Amino acid sequence: MNWLSRYIPILNWAKNYQSSWFKGDLVAGITVGVLLIPQGMAYAWIAGLPPEYGLYASLVPTFIYSILGTSRHAGVGPVAMDSLIVATSIGLMAAEGSYQYIQLAILLGFMVGVLQLLFGIIKLGFIVNFLSRPVITGFTSAAALIIGINQFKYILGVDVSRSSQIHQLLHDLYFVLGDINWVSFTFGLVAIATILLLKRFSKAIPSALVLVVVGTALVYFVGFFQDNMAVIGDIPEGLPALTTPDLKWDDIKFLIPAAFALSIIGFTEAISIAKSAEEKSEESHTKPNQELIAIGTSNIIGSFFSSYIVTASFSRTAVNQSSGNKTPLAGMISALIILLTLLFLTDLFYFLPEVILAAIIIVAVFGLISIKVPMMWWKTDKKEFALYLITLVVTGTVGIKEGIFVGVVVSLLLLVLRATKPHVAVMGKISGEGNLYRNVDRFDNVTVDPEILIIRFDEGLYYANINYFRDKLLELENDRSEEVKTIIVDSSGINSIDSTAIYEIKRMIISYKKREVTILFSGLKGPVRDEFKKHKIYSMLGEDHFFVSIENAVAYSKNEAFEAKGKIARQSN
Repeated sequence: MNWLSRYIPILNWAKNYQSSWFKGDLVAGITVGVLLIPQGMAYAWIAGLPPEYGLYASLVPTFIYSILGTSRHAGVGPVAMDSLIVATSIGLMAAEGSYQYIQLAILLGFMVGVLQLLFGIIKLGFIVNFLSRPVITGFTSAAALIIGINQFKYILGVDVSRSSQIHQLLHDLYFVLGDINWVSFTFGLVAIATILLLKRFSKAIPSALVLVVVGTALVYFVGFFQDNMAVIGDIPEGLPALTTPDLKWDDIKFLIPAAFALSIIGFTEAISIAKSAEEKSEESHTKPNQELIAIGTSNIIGSFFSSYIVTASFSRTAVNQSSGNKTPLAGMISALIILLTLLFLTDLFYFLPEVILAAIIIVAVFGLISIKVPMMWWKTDKKEFALYLITLVVTGTVGIKEGIFVGVVVSLLLLVLRATKPHVAVMGKISGEGNLYRNVDRFDNVTVDPEILIIRFDEGLYYANINYFRDKLLELENDRSEEVKTIIVDSSGINSIDSTAIYEIKRMIISYKKREVTILFSGLKGPVRDEFKKHKIYSMLGEDHFFVSIENAVAYSKNEAFEAKGKIARQSN
């Protein structure tokens, strides 16, 4: 039973459920369920799907995640960013809203689910580490701009083709400014202002739902608005039918790149949101691999009920937590709200203006654009800022998937660069502090013996950086005004070493011996010391050339007499 509860977390929290938790779960479940109605329809719209498919995606997957997920607070369903990627991935294969388009969106959700489930089973949760914060921030900001600008055509009441390139969108919008529908434009501005004012007044108010109700009522009762604005129209009543995703090999081959991108992005969103919620709740503990299984299974089963891709949502998770939910039961209650809506309330949304959904989307996604954090990187770490900017520009001007790919590649290149050229510190003795040795560039009261070069290398030694290590020693030696007679390598920052590095160190030892320069090692860690002994470096250099501390090595180099009791004991094993 214990092993089963690891894969079905509901078995853990359900048996320990306390009646005092129900009120918080009920309030949170209803609040998020109500929020899901306009959000689900709006995000389906971004994906190029009829609005009801957003409700379908909010039903079964939400319920499945409540059974399998490890986060008590994550609100699962359709999200803006993934919806945009769906639209850009299948927009070239079929017309928006067509039967083929819908089937491809459902198939893509199924494929994403299979990949995420597979990643979870083989424990690939660590792949999220390859998306660094600058990449995620740049990608999220660019995607938010693309989504938001795509909605301007509804606010302006003009006909502009959907695009995933910001410059193309702005170009197309510029040339239709003379055709603005002023009724739609005014209605849209008022709608955006209303959401912002309600959020400013109280975050507890479901501003999106208030806007949907008021906007729909205005259009229904005021004929002038009906004649001058587009509305959602008929939304099919009833539950989605149980069907099998249309598994055509040609479609699968075309969608594989998008499926891989979405599987990683969706998981990254889910785990980052869950981890963020976990920081605010001591009771919650998120397990990345189980989250992959939960999100993947939700997408797989959901695809049999006309759902497209789902993941955790920032806004719904925040509402869930702020409403006081204690367990995933809140998610089940949210799914029940969607169920009741599909069965009895779809007729109420006939007169919902398209511009209302556009306003909801614009406010939601522009809140994801980060300015403060990139400015901090600009001041503190230019490389991080450059990585953010590259991801932002490529995502916004070339494409969503391309932006992610370039961001990850540049991240890995920076990682390699840092590993191949790690930090090297020249050490000196701090005056008046006994035998403390510190970086000469960080301390003013440091004395350096011109005949002794002491360096600390802050990285493992391996094939990619051993030449840098060798060249740096020669460079620092040549920078000295007097001839260096002893080199002491503080090895406290060297955690590992490979065979290439071992080979080069042997060559360096031979070279230094020919030049009559003594090389000493201090603070060797166990694994490195084992490799040195295994490859005969101890015997080659002499066991009396290895020390516990820098001060011992300095004393040896100056031929100081050691006291018998070992006040300055030398390490020889």
